[in-house]
Amino acid sequence: MNVTSGRPVREVRYSSIANADFREQVINHETDTLVYAMGGLGEIGKNMYCFEHDDEIIIVDCGVKFPESDLLGVDYVIPDYTYLVKNQQKIKALLITHGHEDHIGGIPYFLQQVRLREIHAPRFAKALIEKKLEEHRMLRNVRIVEIDSDSRVKTKHFTVGFFDTVHSIPDSLGIFINTPNGRIVETGDFKFDMTPVGTNADYQKMAYMGQIGVSLLMSDSTNSSVPGSSISEKAVAKAIIERMRKTPGRLLISTFASNVLRLNQILEAAVQCDRKIAVFGRSMENVVDIGQKMGVIDIPAEAFISGNELNTLPANRICIVCTGSQGEPMAALSRIANGTHKWLRIIPGDTVLFSSNPIPGNAQSVGGVINQLTRVGANVITNSTLNSYHTTGHAPQEEQKLMLNLIKPKYFMPNHGEYKMLVQHAETAVETGVPKENCFICSNGDIIVLRNGECFMANERVQTDAVYVDGNDATGLSTSVIKDRRILAQNGLVAVIVTIDSRYNKILCRPSIVSRGFVYIKDNQMLLKDAELVVYDALKKKMQQRTTFGELKNCIKSSLEPYLYKKTNRNPIVIPVILNQKAAIAEIQSKIQKR
Repeated sequence: MNVTSGRPVREVRYSSIANADFREQVINHETDTLVYAMGGLGEIGKNMYCFEHDDEIIIVDCGVKFPESDLLGVDYVIPDYTYLVKNQQKIKALLITHGHEDHIGGIPYFLQQVRLREIHAPRFAKALIEKKLEEHRMLRNVRIVEIDSDSRVKTKHFTVGFFDTVHSIPDSLGIFINTPNGRIVETGDFKFDMTPVGTNADYQKMAYMGQIGVSLLMSDSTNSSVPGSSISEKAVAKAIIERMRKTPGRLLISTFASNVLRLNQILEAAVQCDRKIAVFGRSMENVVDIGQKMGVIDIPAEAFISGNELNTLPANRICIVCTGSQGEPMAALSRIANGTHKWLRIIPGDTVLFSSNPIPGNAQSVGGVINQLTRVGANVITNSTLNSYHTTGHAPQEEQKLMLNLIKPKYFMPNHGEYKMLVQHAETAVETGVPKENCFICSNGDIIVLRNGECFMANERVQTDAVYVDGNDATGLSTSVIKDRRILAQNGLVAVIVTIDSRYNKILCRPSIVSRGFVYIKDNQMLLKDAELVVYDALKKKMQQRTTFGELKNCIKSSLEPYLYKKTNRNPIVIPVILNQKAAIAEIQSKIQKR
C-alpha cells in the first residue's frame, strides 16, 4: 500500500503526485490555484468540478447520480455541498457544459443551500434548467445567462472561454479556463463525429489551445475501455428509417429522452414514412415541447396524435415514441409491456425498437422489459453489432486520443468515470505522450494544486460525502433513513412491547416481542421467549432506581441487540414500545393541569 500525504491510497500505475519535489509542500491559499471534484470521479453521475483561487471559486456543472438498486426509496444522489456552503461568498459563477441530468439535475438542491446570482448555460441546457426550476418554484431565485462558443466569463482571477463539442444533446460545450497559475481545459461530455447532426466540434479552437499551451486537461472517461471510434448519428438515422419502412405494423421506439437530436431524427423518419406520431412519457413530452419551441425539433403539429386517436388509424400509419429504454419500472414502455398503460396495449404484430444500449447496472431490468414485451406478442429489436440503431455520446479510445493530441496537455486528470475508466483513460494519455507521472487518478475531494504551471496533489481534502435525496429533501437527513431501510431489508425488525406503572416504577407483565422479517417465528419460539426474559431481567434491574422512558428504551436495546446477534449473527432494528398503565397516565395528566 502506498501512503500519500499521510493517508492510504490504492496502489495504481500512476502517481497521484506529479513531482516528488512538491511532496512535502502544502497549499498556499492566496497564490495557488486549486482543482477538485465534488462528484464525478470514481462514478458515473453527479458531475461537479470546482476551481478555486484565493477568494474566488468557479464551478463547472451541478449534476445528480441515479441511485443503484440497493438505495431503497432514493430518488437521487447528490454531492455534500457543505464546503461550498461555508465558502459561498467566494462562488463567482456556475458554468454548465450541457443539459443532461448528471450535469444539471443537482441545481435545485444546490440552490436550496447556496445563493447564486447567475448560472451560465448553453441555449438548450438553459431551457431545461428553467423548466426544472419552474417545477421547484425557484425560477426567480437566480438569473440564467445564455452562453455559446463565443462567450466569455471574466472574474478577478479567472477568464473562461468555451468551445463547441459533439454530444447526444444540442449545444454541448467544452470549457477553457485561464488561471493565474496555468490554463485548464474541461472537455465536458464529448465525442468526435465527422458527419454530425447539428453543430460540429470546433477542431480549430482545440488545436489553438494546444498550441498556446494547456497545463491541465480534464477529460470525459466514460468509454475509455471501448476501442476504436463511434458510429455517426447519421448512420443511426439511416438505419432507423430503413427499419421504419420495413415494419408492417405499429412501430414503438424507445430512446433516451435527453437525446434530442436522435429524437428529432426518429420524428423526421416517421413523417417521411407517412406515420403519425404519439409521444408517451413525461420527460419525452417535455423535451419534445422544449425542442419545438427552440426550433431543434421541426415537425408539423399535424404529425402528432394523442393517445385516444391511436385506434382511428391503420397500424402501419403509427409510430409511438416513448421513455423506458433503461427498464425503469414506472416509465411508459414498462407500463405498456405490463398492460397498465392508459392508452396503449401491445398487440401481436407490434414492433418495439430500442434505440439505446443499457447503462451499466440496468441490463437486468431492460432484459425483464424485453422478455415481457416478447411474452405479450411484440417483435423486439435491440441494438447490436449487426445494426446501427444507437451510437454513444461519449468518445471511445481513438477519439479520446484525438482530444489528447489536439490539446497537448502537460498534466492530465481523467474525470467523468468509474475508477477503472479513469485508469484506462490515463493509459491512453500515456500512449499519446503524457508522462505517466503527470497523470492524476483522483477521488472526489482530492485537491490538485496548480503553481506556476506545475501540478501536484495537495495534502488536504475537501469533504465530499454522498447525500441521498428522498423526495425534495436534500439536507442529508435521509441518509440515516436509507441505512434503516438497508437494515430492514437485510435483517428485519423486532418490536419489544413493555407495560409499566410509572407511579410505582414497576413492570406489570413480561415483555412481548413481535418480529417481522427477522426469523421464522414458528421455528424460533424458544429464541423469542428467551429474548423476552433477557429484556425482563434487564428492566427489573434498571427500575430498581429512578429512571426515564428514554433510559428504559436504551436498556431494552442494549440488552436485546447483543443477545440476538449472539444467537443469529443478525442485527435487526429493535423498536422499544413502552405502555404506561392508564391510572398512571391519568395521574401524570392531572399534575400537569394543576401546574
